[in-house]
Amino acid sequence: MAKDLREGLLLGMGNPLLDISATVDHEFLKKYDLKSNNAILAEDKHKPLYEELIELYKADFIAGGSVQNTMRVAQWLLQKPNVATYMGCVGRDKYSKILEDKANVAGLNVRYQYVDEEPTGTCAVLITGKERSLCANLAAANCFSHSHIEKPENKRLIDAARYIYISGFFLTVSPDSIQTVAKHAHEHDKMFMMNLSAPFLCEYFQKPMLAALPYVDILFGNETEADTFARVNGLATTDRKQVALKISQIEKINGKRKRIVVITQGCEAVLVAEDGTVTEYPVIKLPEEKVVDTNGAGDAFVGGFLAQLVQSKSMETCIKCGIWAATEIVQMSGCTYEGKPNFQF
Repeated sequence: MAKDLREGLLLGMGNPLLDISATVDHEFLKKYDLKSNNAILAEDKHKPLYEELIELYKADFIAGGSVQNTMRVAQWLLQKPNVATYMGCVGRDKYSKILEDKANVAGLNVRYQYVDEEPTGTCAVLITGKERSLCANLAAANCFSHSHIEKPENKRLIDAARYIYISGFFLTVSPDSIQTVAKHAHEHDKMFMMNLSAPFLCEYFQKPMLAALPYVDILFGNETEADTFARVNGLATTDRKQVALKISQIEKINGKRKRIVVITQGCEAVLVAEDGTVTEYPVIKLPEEKVVDTNGAGDAFVGGFLAQLVQSKSMETCIKCGIWAATEIVQMSGCTYEGKPNFQF
């Protein structure tokens, strides 16, 4: 373990959600106008599905939210408490207590903003076979305000961090907070990282995404997100290697480092565009029967990657740890893990 691995080195900001996870049939997806392997924000027509999941299906409650998942996985790999700090907004209710307890057990330092006007956000994780559909009711997560990062005790945590990671989902909640931490990272030469997170963000939140991108040192995304980003932003290619290269070459404010773009492709190779070239990293092929739930694989990949990055490991080690972490998590239900990690490289 690196000697300089200290508390508060890594900061994540995102939407804390309690995942309500259940196996459903395709009729259930059809009833609520949902697609497998997709992520959307809940509309009014989706509101009844949460209670229905709890009452009619054997639903599991899992501490979720993309960035919180990533931070928990990073903490699991690091095996040292409070290296990672996490900020997001929750309601003052039993769900936020479950979230905080699970995060603390994972060794994560949570700095939630609490609000009274909304309940803690929930995310329906609808599993059909090996695929999943996510429908997030942000509720309190939507109430995150810039004032939270201005509090002296939280400002100190932002100052302490050397690596900052946000999800694209956070673009829908507090783009001004993203701009503040992105500029802070630039001014203090810190590593600022973002995830495209979902195709709908590339389409409907293009403006705040493109406003954040010039600050991004490392951008993560999966194949559908990369394809959508390329189409929406007129990159004039469907070749994913070229897409990764072109995104890496979009204007960047901090000239000290070139942007790195990491695109995962499910069971296909991970693409890494760095310094004008694209490298492919093969993934670990699991037997079909070992794959339990692909939900959280992307979050786990980034968690594994960040656990090595904060220890100043090579890009190859970061990617291989990301692949290892994702492979472990898809063998569990939800973004969960057991025992001590045994990643070796």
